[in-house]
Amino acid sequence: MNLWMISFLWGGLGAVVGGLVTFLWTRAKRQSLELQIESERKLGEERLKILQEAKSSLEDSFRSLSSKALENNNEAFLTLAKTQFESFQERSVSQLNEKKNSIQELVKPVKESLDRVDSKIQEIEKSRIQSESSLLKNLELLQSTHQELRTETSSLVAALRTPQTRGRWGEMQLKRVVEMAGMLDHCDFVTQSSENHETGRLRPDLVVHLPGGKKVVVDAKTPLASYLEALESSDPEKRLQKLKDHARHVRKHIEDLSRKSYWSQFQPSPEFVILFLPGESLFGAALEQDPSLIEAGVAQNVILATPTTLIALLRAVSYGWQQESLTENVKSLGQLGQDLYKRVADLGGHLQKLGRNLKQSVDSYNLVVGNVESRVLVTARKMRDQRLIGNEGEIPKLDGLDQIPRQLTAEEFSSKLEIESKLE
Repeated sequence: MNLWMISFLWGGLGAVVGGLVTFLWTRAKRQSLELQIESERKLGEERLKILQEAKSSLEDSFRSLSSKALENNNEAFLTLAKTQFESFQERSVSQLNEKKNSIQELVKPVKESLDRVDSKIQEIEKSRIQSESSLLKNLELLQSTHQELRTETSSLVAALRTPQTRGRWGEMQLKRVVEMAGMLDHCDFVTQSSENHETGRLRPDLVVHLPGGKKVVVDAKTPLASYLEALESSDPEKRLQKLKDHARHVRKHIEDLSRKSYWSQFQPSPEFVILFLPGESLFGAALEQDPSLIEAGVAQNVILATPTTLIALLRAVSYGWQQESLTENVKSLGQLGQDLYKRVADLGGHLQKLGRNLKQSVDSYNLVVGNVESRVLVTARKMRDQRLIGNEGEIPKLDGLDQIPRQLTAEEFSSKLEIESKLE
C-alpha cells in the first residue's frame, strides 16, 4: 500500500515537474515566437511603408509619364485624326456630290411629273371653276325653264280640255314619232286617210304602208279628259276615281275600235289596229287601274302602243322597206349585169370581125409588096444599073408584115364568132 502510494506520488510529482517544464518551455517558445512575430511585423510594416512610398513614387512617375504620353498621344492622335478626317471629308464630299447628282437624276423625272401634275391640277381647277360657273348658269336656266314648263303645262292642260285640241295634239305626237322612226324620208305613211263605212266615214290618224302593199292602221284619238282632271285634282280619292274613269274610257275606246274593223276596210291589212297613246304616263296610269287592258286589246285585235313601242314598230317597218329596196336594187343590178354581158359579147364579135379585116389587109399588103418587089422594083433597078436613069437615090426595101392580129380566146367571144360565122 505504501509502495503504491509512493509510486503514485512520485508519478504525480513527475507529471507536475514534466508539466512545469513543458509550461516553461512552451512559454519560452511562445515568447520567442512573439518576439519573432513582432520583429516580422515591424519588418512587414517597414516593407509596407517602403512599398507605399515606392507606390506613391511610382504613381507620381506613372502619372507624369502618363500625362506626357497622353499629351504626345493626343497630339499624334489629333494629327492622325485630322489627316484621316480631311481625307474622309474629301471622300465624303466627293461621294456626297455623286449621290447628289444621282439623286437629282432620280428626282428629275419625279419633279417633271410633279410639275405636270401641278399644271394639270391647275387646269382641272380652272375647268372646275368654269364648270361650276356653267353649272350654276345651267341650274338657273333649268329652274327658269322648269317654271316656264309648269306654266306651259298648265296652259297645255287647259288647252287639251277641248276635243279638237286634244286631237291635234295626238296627231302632232304621232307625226313626231314617225319622224323619229325615219319613216318621213321614205314616205311610208299617209295621214288623215279616210274610207266610207256602213256605220259612217272611217278616219284613222295614220295608215302605214308595209312592203308588199299591205297597210297598218293607227288611231290616236285617245280619251284624255279624265286623266287631265286627275292631274289637276288635289284630293287623293277624287284623283283615284278619275284615273279609274280614264282606264274605263280607254277600254271603251278599244271596244269602239274593234267594232270599226279598220283592217277589213284598208285591204290588204293585218287583222289588228294600233291604238296610239301619245304619252307613256297615259298608258301607265290606265294599266295601273286596269291591268287586263293589254289582254283585252289583243283579244279584240287592238294593240296598245306608246311612243316608245310605236317607234320600235315603225323602225321594223322601215327596215322592211330597206330590205325591199335592197331586193329591188339586186334585181336591177342583175338585169344590168345581163345587159352588160350581152354588150360585151357583141363587142367581142365586132373585135373578131375587125381582127379578120386586119388580117385580110395584112395579107393584101404582103401580096402587093411581093408583086412590087418581084416585078416593079427589079425592072427599076435594072434601068438604074444600065444608067438609063439618073441616080436619084436607093429605092428602099419593102418588107412584108409578119404580124397578125391577136385572136380573142374568151369563151364568150368564141361562141359569138362561131354564131356570126354560121350566119355569114
